[in-house]
Amino acid sequence: VQLQASGGGLVQPGGSLRLSCAPSESIFSMNAMGWYRQAPGKQRELVAGITSGGSTNYADSVKGRFTISRDNAKNTLYLHMNSLKPEDTAVYYCNAVRRVVNVVSDYWGQGTQVTVSS
Repeated sequence: VQLQASGGGLVQPGGSLRLSCAPSESIFSMNAMGWYRQAPGKQRELVAGITSGGSTNYADSVKGRFTISRDNAKNTLYLHMNSLKPEDTAVYYCNAVRRVVNVVSDYWGQGTQVTVSS
């Protein structure tokens, strides 16, 4: 499975961006999908996740500002980011997890840079 992430860029503090992730296979086949980020010198961290049933979870640092969603018709995962802060600057990665019987597969996109700066 390939994950194509897009939508990153340079934005001023307080601004908004929308990240998109399109898997090469049906989004219905994924048990869960999510967005992670990695800032320079820091470990990769979970930003937001969504299960096939629609349950979502967020890092405390983005609650109330970011929203993860799936458009099944467009086979696309989104991350809507509002009220962006300089500390949101990182490379954002799309992730998908698929379980088939007892085999769990983990897939990663190539990353998209988000820079929040004035």
